[in-house]
Amino acid sequence: MTSRKVIIKKSTFDPWQEQEAYQAQSMQGQTSYGATASFIGTMRHFNEGDEVAAMELEHYPKMTEKQLNLIIVTAEKKWLIQNTLIIHRVGKILPGEPIMLVAVWSAHRAAAFDACRYLMEELKHRAPFWKKEQLVTGDSRWVEKNTDGYE
Repeated sequence: MTSRKVIIKKSTFDPWQEQEAYQAQSMQGQTSYGATASFIGTMRHFNEGDEVAAMELEHYPKMTEKQLNLIIVTAEKKWLIQNTLIIHRVGKILPGEPIMLVAVWSAHRAAAFDACRYLMEELKHRAPFWKKEQLVTGDSRWVEKNTDGYE
């Protein structure tokens, strides 16, 4: 039986603590997983050649959660994964702060790695988040989604 959890946070979080807490609470007694793969996305201080002071991340809550769950369901059809945790920040984010955590548990490492990468890439391209960067110069700009698969 697969289990999934999507959390949208308005404040900073410790990805490792969140992953450990999810595993302790949601996977008690489970011994069928042999691999855990995770990805942590962090706010960097530069983009497109400019220094970035902060970023505002906006979303529509119900639409965002629905889309993230649909992405997980698709991954569950492609790989034998047992548990999935996605945490994503919204609001004001500063350089060095975590933006997202994607964690996947599976019996085997290949499925865990592949599903984690898929979830992270799909989240970047399909999830309804809008980014507005605050540059150190005082200017601000909306960031267009990158569709080439790399960012």
